[in-house]
Amino acid sequence: MDRPAVVAVSGVKNSGKTTLIVEMLPHLTAAGLQVAVIKHDGHCFLPDPPGTDTGRFMAAGAWGTSIFDGEKYKIVKRETADENALIAQFPEADLILLEGFKHTAWPKLELVRPGNSERSVCDASTLLALVTDLPLELPGVRRIPFGDAAAAAQVILDYVNRGGECRA
Repeated sequence: MDRPAVVAVSGVKNSGKTTLIVEMLPHLTAAGLQVAVIKHDGHCFLPDPPGTDTGRFMAAGAWGTSIFDGEKYKIVKRETADENALIAQFPEADLILLEGFKHTAWPKLELVRPGNSERSVCDASTLLALVTDLPLELPGVRRIPFGDAAAAAQVILDYVNRGGECRA
């Protein structure tokens, strides 16, 4: 693979995307993958808590800030970016998980949860698997029980091992 494999974890709001990603990460990293996660926020997020030094710099009008220690760093800039620009920030990753991005061409796992959504909202041709406890079947799409993070991670590992590459 020249570039990291990219897989979206998609679904409607409050479908469990973050929880599934958090529960899959130990399986993916135990398999030896270096994984990055990119989350889209449809609202204006606070890059740092109010009152922190970097938060105060941004509130005062800084175009950008950076904070680092001996093992990690964070850079915040006031500029627009799409997922491709952010993916480019992680060239050393084996896998990038996108949270959301349900209407894109990225290969994805879609969560459909009882009481939250009743049907798939993603283009079936982009689905690696449907993660649900509903009796939903989509032709040619694997179905994983909701809450089975190990099985969901295995679908992604199989995709990566088959040479999954960026499709968008």
